Amino acid sequence: MTNPLYDALFGIHVGSDAPFLHLPDGSTLSHGAFVALAARFAATLTAQGLAPGDRLAVQVEKSPEALAVYAACVQAGIVFLPLNTAYTPAEVSYFVGNSGAKLVLCDPRAEAGLTPVAAEAGATLLTLGADGQGSFAEAAAQAPAEFETVPRTREDLAAFLYTSGTTGRSKGAMLSQENLLSNAEVLIDFWRFTAEDTLLHALPIFHTHGLFVATNITLLAGGAMIFLPKFDTDAMIAALPRATSMMGVPTFYTRLLGDARFDKELVSHMRLFVSGSAPLLAETHREFEDRTGHRILERYGMTETNMNTSNPYDGARRAGTVGHPLPGIELKITDPETGAELAQGEIGQIEVRGPNVFQGYWQMPEKTAAELRADGFFITGDLGLIDDQGYVQIVGRGKDLIISGGYNIYPKEVELALDQAPGVLESAVIGVPHPDFGESVVGVLVPKGGAEIDLEAVADQITGELARFKQPRKLVVMEALPRNTMGKVQKNVLRDQFAETFAAG
Repeated sequence: MTNPLYDALFGIHVGSDAPFLHLPDGSTLSHGAFVALAARFAATLTAQGLAPGDRLAVQVEKSPEALAVYAACVQAGIVFLPLNTAYTPAEVSYFVGNSGAKLVLCDPRAEAGLTPVAAEAGATLLTLGADGQGSFAEAAAQAPAEFETVPRTREDLAAFLYTSGTTGRSKGAMLSQENLLSNAEVLIDFWRFTAEDTLLHALPIFHTHGLFVATNITLLAGGAMIFLPKFDTDAMIAALPRATSMMGVPTFYTRLLGDARFDKELVSHMRLFVSGSAPLLAETHREFEDRTGHRILERYGMTETNMNTSNPYDGARRAGTVGHPLPGIELKITDPETGAELAQGEIGQIEVRGPNVFQGYWQMPEKTAAELRADGFFITGDLGLIDDQGYVQIVGRGKDLIISGGYNIYPKEVELALDQAPGVLESAVIGVPHPDFGESVVGVLVPKGGAEIDLEAVADQITGELARFKQPRKLVVMEALPRNTMGKVQKNVLRDQFAETFAAG
């Protein structure tokens, strides 16, 4: 038996001298050296008692070593669970406990805070820093350079990615080898990636965009990546002349456009710019094309499915749309109440079906049944339509999800934290337009009778409970929240009221 995902992404590169990662210090890691490092890591994980199907929770900074942990998990049959590096120990505690992770890998600086988290979950805790050092790296240095790949099938689980609706706790989306590999196989062809490509990579590697899209495609194609730890305008402009392609969130593009050095000559050799994770303003499309002569390619994906649709490589890339369903993927617009398919041009909920669609939510059969139909169609929670040219347009989100700078923010989680603050009776959290981040978070607070809310105290309290990107950038006080006749908070009214909050930047 083989291991399809490992064989396709990593096994083919054993011993290869072809460049894989171009690093900020000027060094380059070959595909072969990367695979050898991953083998040491796989041996180390196995020595720690992890068996095929066990979960590894990883909250580490972006580095070649962090990426090699993903490869090691695939080779050893371990389920890879990457966590946002901004999560607090309280947040990590839920993910570790819910997933049943046997080992937690964290940054050395987070070790003290996560030691009790791992202990409570009965998990081992090891460290791995951005510099490649830590207790995990020390153990791996003593491990053999070869590891016998664990047999897996395309149906076996490869990763958990946690997501959520606007109510309840986060859900662990179970992704199989088939989910990840099929999507990479489609995208490498659809977006024309080859071994000659060098992808400019400044995305984080704890979610779908930076890991399962950008990285998997590059590995499958045998190409290279300029591997930056994060987005930095100076670093991006310095790296662009050595790249052929780039993937980013809208914030990347607006910040590049804000620099006069970013011009047509700088990107004359580039063949592809891809944007996703949040809507790209039509104005950004136009300004980018005017400045560079390139048309950004927008696509549509999500945690549970990876990529679903894409504007064409050849053909019209239409602003305000996310293109057509990718080959092998079905998409339909349905009535949220009845599930019946709607006519072209009508707005309804987006449902998708294909080999990219996840296996369900970990230990949440009721949530799985509510969102994943028996016929395989996944109810995305996004609202959209299919226009007269077959392009998909997303017009809203049924779950009030906020996407800020490419990160998903779930209002209910923020509201639960705000509601515990001194003097707060209740709260409502909304996303409003932001010129740089796409959307930003506003927290609307209602005081308890006779109480005065100290907004600075509220902000201080939630700092230790929520990652920075989730914390409201503005807090306001209202006597009461607007509600409909059924008592439901009318967030659309609040969004309209505060729509201009960040208009000036």
